[in-house]
Amino acid sequence: MGFERSFAGTTAICGIGATEFSKASGRSELRLAVEAVAAALADAGIEPDEVDGLCTFSQDTNPEIDVARALGMGELSFFSRIHYGGGAACATVHQAAMAVATGTAEVVVCYRAFNERSGYRFGTGVQDRPPVANAENAAMAWNSPHGLLTPASWVAMFARRYMHLSGATSEDFGRVSVADRRHAATNPAAWFYGQPITLEDHQASRWIVEPLHLLDCCQETDGGQALVVTSLDRARSLPRPPAVIRAAAQGAGNQQHMMTSYYRDDMGGLPEMGVVGRQLWGTSGLGPADVQSAVLYDHFTPFVLCQLEELGFCGRGEAKDFLADGNIEIGGTLPVNTHGGQLGEGYLHGMNGIAEAVRQVRGTAVNQVPGTEHVLVTAGTGVPTSGLILGVDR
Repeated sequence: MGFERSFAGTTAICGIGATEFSKASGRSELRLAVEAVAAALADAGIEPDEVDGLCTFSQDTNPEIDVARALGMGELSFFSRIHYGGGAACATVHQAAMAVATGTAEVVVCYRAFNERSGYRFGTGVQDRPPVANAENAAMAWNSPHGLLTPASWVAMFARRYMHLSGATSEDFGRVSVADRRHAATNPAAWFYGQPITLEDHQASRWIVEPLHLLDCCQETDGGQALVVTSLDRARSLPRPPAVIRAAAQGAGNQQHMMTSYYRDDMGGLPEMGVVGRQLWGTSGLGPADVQSAVLYDHFTPFVLCQLEELGFCGRGEAKDFLADGNIEIGGTLPVNTHGGQLGEGYLHGMNGIAEAVRQVRGTAVNQVPGTEHVLVTAGTGVPTSGLILGVDR
């Protein structure tokens, strides 16, 4: 069954820009946002005063009007924010594309900027949160008294159950980390440039929360990333080859929680990604065999295996075998996170992964996959999430 979406095939990402990825940026989050947006506009060949829309995350500290004022953008006819942390990444592009397709805006910039390493670290969890009486904190109260306080501990619960159901091992999770770091090692923009690891290195890294080793966990990062979205017709007149938005979707599963969906009938998968996947395939008319590479959100390695299964690249419980055959590395059937991912390049809540998909479509990636026509991108998992399929303009 097809999903009719007016933005699919009529809108495109025409510009990408980022700051460096570091552990200490030495400047404000607003400065990072402005630098990333300015770089994306320069890449697109679009002047700031042509921008009439902005979209970011609800957790971003950089108000749209401050970014607009700092860059001389003028009037805005569209601004939007997406909740649920890293699950918002592809959704920013989704909303930008809808705004362009409906005539609400002509040029929309999506951005995310933070000092997540030198400033507030999301990985520290909820133990230092002020006791605000809201629904989200009330939901956390079911888990926090049991010591489930950090993202690593929340994912560890799922990982252990997934291992029991699928037969996957810690070594299987480690293969994701090894592939990411191998790709990062040839990417000059990556934090772990020139630093590949072996499976033995992964297994020897210290425990964070069993069954998660240190090298199963993403690299918290300071930095900013921005993307420029406009109509495909407009993008064709600009300097860079457009990355056509073939499909975009958001999804939340039944009994969805924020990384603690322990009350579902089945803890062996990520139903929210299944919701996204069905829309992506239905909108684009494509299937897993039509995708040459993927950027899968890798804040923690176990959820990469679950995504491969939810998206139909392999059957339920079969991701471990898919990984063992080397399929996710360069030269495999589905190279994954060719920039190094959030384990190897930097953790920008998935926005840097979208930029990598654009580079693959343009043919300019440092680890370019030959014959690329379509790239699939996912956003944060364990939370309400989103996804994209970007394609070459033919």
